[in-house]
Amino acid sequence: MALSLTGKTAIITGAGSGINLSFARALLSKHCNVLFADLVLRPEAQELVSSHANNSQSPAKAVFQKTDVRDWQHLERMFHVARKDFGGADIVCPGAGVYEPPFSNFWHPPGKTPSKDSPASNRYAILDINLTHPIRTTQLAISHFLSSSDNKKSSPKAIVHISSIAGQLTPFSGPIYNATKHGINGFVRSLAPLDSQLGIKVTGVAPGVIKTPLWTEAPEKLKLIASDDVWVTPEFVADVMVSLIENKTVHVSAGLSATGSRLSSGDSRE
Repeated sequence: MALSLTGKTAIITGAGSGINLSFARALLSKHCNVLFADLVLRPEAQELVSSHANNSQSPAKAVFQKTDVRDWQHLERMFHVARKDFGGADIVCPGAGVYEPPFSNFWHPPGKTPSKDSPASNRYAILDINLTHPIRTTQLAISHFLSSSDNKKSSPKAIVHISSIAGQLTPFSGPIYNATKHGINGFVRSLAPLDSQLGIKVTGVAPGVIKTPLWTEAPEKLKLIASDDVWVTPEFVADVMVSLIENKTVHVSAGLSATGSRLSSGDSRE
């Protein structure tokens, strides 16, 4: 079910940078309010929020809610703030994610430097961020949508997830990351019936190597990129995410190849 963005409100986790920031900017340009849910905002994100503050002349508004996506109370608070400031949310993107960081990494076991995962915690932070947080946020979003007084088939809602080509391929460098993205793919596919049954469209994008700080500011990750790899821009991905909301069908094609643990991707669209 297609959704008009004008006058709607979106909650985006991880909106302080990268793909999620580009998505937030794209929505604001279409007169859609945005709640930025993140630990911190990069300067360019802070500038964007400030230019769309409640006292601005912008037709769309933006607010920042400090959010640790590993904390379920923080996730619940996003929806409370969206209801208080905007009357509720119509679009949710649990986009915050990390790529096999040193602090939570299969190749650095809990209790071993540089891992910050404690053997006593019985959990991996990367799983909490990349998989548990999108699942829990989706639960909260569905409950929020169904509890809204205007929830009708004529008022469709949307949840957009960010997966990865690692959800189809299996690069050796990031086993846990691969597992989380395979999990997101299955999760999104399993919720497809919500569109026809309740007017809640659950979709996902699966980009390749994106030119964002997650890669460009991580020397250990840049070593995984080959000279012939093609960078995809976050703006391109954000454009596809907007299309997933606005249109009933979206046709996107990408040239993908894998050699050993190395990935390369194209960014052509149909």
